[in-house]
Amino acid sequence: MPATSLSQSSRETTAKPFYIEEIETEGERRILGSQELLMLPRQYKPKKTNGDSSLTMNEGAVIFPQMNHVSCAILSKTPAEILLRQAIDETMRCHPLLRAYVEGDGEPEERIDAFQMVRKGDPNPCTFVAPYKDRFSSDDVLSIYSISGKERLALDESWQKAFERNLDDGSWCTPEKGPLWKIEFHRLNTGENSPCALIFSFNHAISDQTSANKIADQILTYISDIEETGSIKMQAVRQEMPLALEDSILGKKNRFSDIQMLGFRPGTLSYVAGKAAEGFKNPVILPDGSGDGGGVLGALATISGNSAGGRDQSSANRKSTVQFRTLSSETVSALLSKCREKNVSISNALTAAMTLVASDFVDNGKRQRSKRRNYKVLQSLDMRRFGKQLDKGETSACMAGSMDLIHGPILDRSGEKLRNNPTTERLQSFWNLAAEGRNQTTDFIDSKGPRDAVRVFDFAMTVSDMNNLVHLTSESKSSQGRAYSAGVSNVGVYERQKAVRQVGQTSRDALKNCHGDYKIEDVFFATSHARTGCLYQLSAMTIGGELKCTFHPASPIVCERTNEEFADAFIETLEIIGGIKEVKASALAEVPDLLPPNLLPTITAALGAVAIASHSDGLGTFYNSVMEMKANVDNTEDFWAALNFWIFFAVGHPILQPILWISDVLHGSPGPLIADLVPATFIAGNIFVIAVITLSKEIRNSVNIAALCAFLAYVGAGLDGQAGLADFNLALDDPYAGKVVNGCPAYEKVRQASMENFDLQKYQGLWYEQKFHDWTQFKEVYDTTLDIKLTADGEGWIDDFAVKGPSEKSAPLSWDKSPVANGAHYFLFGKVDKNDPKGVLRESGFGVTFPNYIVDVKKDPETGEYTEAIQFQCLERGGVRVFEGINFLSRKPQMTDEEMSAMHARAKKAGMYPYGASPEQMHTVARRPSGAPEIDNSWQAMWKAIGVDKLLELVTESIEDGGR
Repeated sequence: MPATSLSQSSRETTAKPFYIEEIETEGERRILGSQELLMLPRQYKPKKTNGDSSLTMNEGAVIFPQMNHVSCAILSKTPAEILLRQAIDETMRCHPLLRAYVEGDGEPEERIDAFQMVRKGDPNPCTFVAPYKDRFSSDDVLSIYSISGKERLALDESWQKAFERNLDDGSWCTPEKGPLWKIEFHRLNTGENSPCALIFSFNHAISDQTSANKIADQILTYISDIEETGSIKMQAVRQEMPLALEDSILGKKNRFSDIQMLGFRPGTLSYVAGKAAEGFKNPVILPDGSGDGGGVLGALATISGNSAGGRDQSSANRKSTVQFRTLSSETVSALLSKCREKNVSISNALTAAMTLVASDFVDNGKRQRSKRRNYKVLQSLDMRRFGKQLDKGETSACMAGSMDLIHGPILDRSGEKLRNNPTTERLQSFWNLAAEGRNQTTDFIDSKGPRDAVRVFDFAMTVSDMNNLVHLTSESKSSQGRAYSAGVSNVGVYERQKAVRQVGQTSRDALKNCHGDYKIEDVFFATSHARTGCLYQLSAMTIGGELKCTFHPASPIVCERTNEEFADAFIETLEIIGGIKEVKASALAEVPDLLPPNLLPTITAALGAVAIASHSDGLGTFYNSVMEMKANVDNTEDFWAALNFWIFFAVGHPILQPILWISDVLHGSPGPLIADLVPATFIAGNIFVIAVITLSKEIRNSVNIAALCAFLAYVGAGLDGQAGLADFNLALDDPYAGKVVNGCPAYEKVRQASMENFDLQKYQGLWYEQKFHDWTQFKEVYDTTLDIKLTADGEGWIDDFAVKGPSEKSAPLSWDKSPVANGAHYFLFGKVDKNDPKGVLRESGFGVTFPNYIVDVKKDPETGEYTEAIQFQCLERGGVRVFEGINFLSRKPQMTDEEMSAMHARAKKAGMYPYGASPEQMHTVARRPSGAPEIDNSWQAMWKAIGVDKLLELVTESIEDGGR
């Protein structure tokens, strides 16, 4: 096909996708997604208070540098400059983000907390603008570097220096002006038959390595075509503005800004809990002697607007130190065969090797015999593969994501031991580590982890200044910007990735490593980890059968010499694992690595096992009920939704207990108060306990074992009824009076005569909860009310569920110090189905929907208004009752004993005692005296000062708005 001109009229005239706004007829624009805002990055310019209390923009705010993505392709032949420029110009016309700039400063309407980190509103969002007209050309992105010398060595020296420089220096890019990428053309002075290098540098908001490969392939295709025929044989389709990562995975109009909290599910909360739990494994993130990592206290310092451990004045001087290595095609082939034999992927092998080699260097040369550590490895993922999968990789975009692998505890110098003496046991340990990475990856994907990770990050980026948290972490003396032990980004095989779509094609061709006379000899890539990121980092890709590896940690945390040794050790490890490099295993017995088992953890585990075993009947019955439910439920998602609903609340109760205990210890500690808040003895005691746990592995392990056993025992107590029949009766189809009642009753079986001519309109309004049997509630709260409203169309209802907590009885020393001592609101939503009998509401929440029966009402004899009510919720799946909830409600705060007894009698008449309505199965809600003043003390003043009350209001509003 002859060359064609790309004009506006040649574009297809189909309607633009939802996320694209046309700028009249001159271009497209789209608001950046959260991942793009991190990479850009969105700046942080909080307003400062003037002497007259007015607010002005803080012009002295730190300018956050962009996150750089660099890719270098070394070609066997040097193209003419004019051909390269033509190819670049045509390529830029095809991809909107290659000709884009950014409008909008991304500043919120206001920051509503004391630390100036919580955002409200986004009136001027950062927005990609991509003109159709040729605003940018090769003149704006291309730089030429002519190199004195005739050998490949001179070329390598030139491009490698530029690669390392461009990795950290993004000063060439001004987002509000554009363009957001550039190319450096490094060529020898010896002519076109010499090799050359093309270095692509991107603002990471517009690219990932798959995109970079596509762009390089398109440019080389055009160069080869024009050189061969004088024109481009097949024009590429001119693409629309790509989706943001969040839209591709979550679906269109499904960001947090669109649907608020409605996108969260129990699995999302489990994901958040899992991420939080990673910190308790204390993974190594710095070499010995470089810092303490910060830990939980460091995280709290960062959230409060400070760098953990104080500000490191030299943090701005950190830079990438880079090593390039090639794993031979022979080794790659052998390694691939081994991986297939072991049922793991090359990526699994790479993460295992990185973990073991990291164990060789974290001691910083100061060997510690039998020292074991946990490792947190950042494994990059192409997010196009997950969720809705709306982005098909047709154009340049940032779809880079990741997940965390947790490995360990691993003995120091494990990689070195394997290389020096690769015994069968050590080789198997390597493959076990690779299999563990595979299993964690599979679990992450199967549990919809990619979707949850995107959902949570989008929420955090929307409501907070995450980029400032990144900045504070980068300046931290404690963490020095490190969050991971190691990182691996493996983008797979170059030749298996897809090229751009050409006009008239129904399917896309694969990338080629050779176009005419131009062969790609090497491709290396990296993103900067100088400010924040991993302690050790690998970026890898296979091309021409060889694995191209870039090692790019931050210096001086990892010096150039250490990085060089690390790269060599990594390559040698893979050669030994693949069987290419033979090292004879020693038959001599070695000094055992393991110390004898510790006595204290063993005793703790034994006592914990006894505690758990005491609830074996309840645990066994629960397991059988779950299996029965699974067998009877056809829809797997329905089964897991019900089980996840149970898990979420079963976990919540035991987590709350130590919080209340610690709170009472805090406020019961003697001695002077610091800032009229915290006793000095409590801080001293914490320092002592943390020091003991940190310094003693035996105590640390014992504490972890005790916590796990206590958790399981508490859940077991909930299953066999020992933890309270009112708020933590977790058993499925639990018995009453020695008899098991399966499933949920029909409404007709419990509905009372008082429900004749029931008027839902009269049921609206404020109710005081007097008693409950419900494990989705907590006995520790008090002053519970329900304010029920119907939607305007009468087809839905909203329950404003208000609580205060903890009660004075639950936490006698600390109840009035709680951030919700003066109340918090949670909204429940449901539908009114016209096909249901009057008195049945449909309640939805946490991934499940179940009926809420209004069983009985008491009416005022004069006005006919409802004065008392009994509600009954019941969730059944597969004939198994998963949950039952019973609420005794009144229009007045207090009820007499006679009134309460009468309500129990009506519940008994309704046949609800087997479901939990008897007095011993219900919890009485505590109430403060009528007219009691709002709690006011130094702790409440602190919560208000840091904006907790406003944050609770914001969350409440977002939930309520989402429900509408």
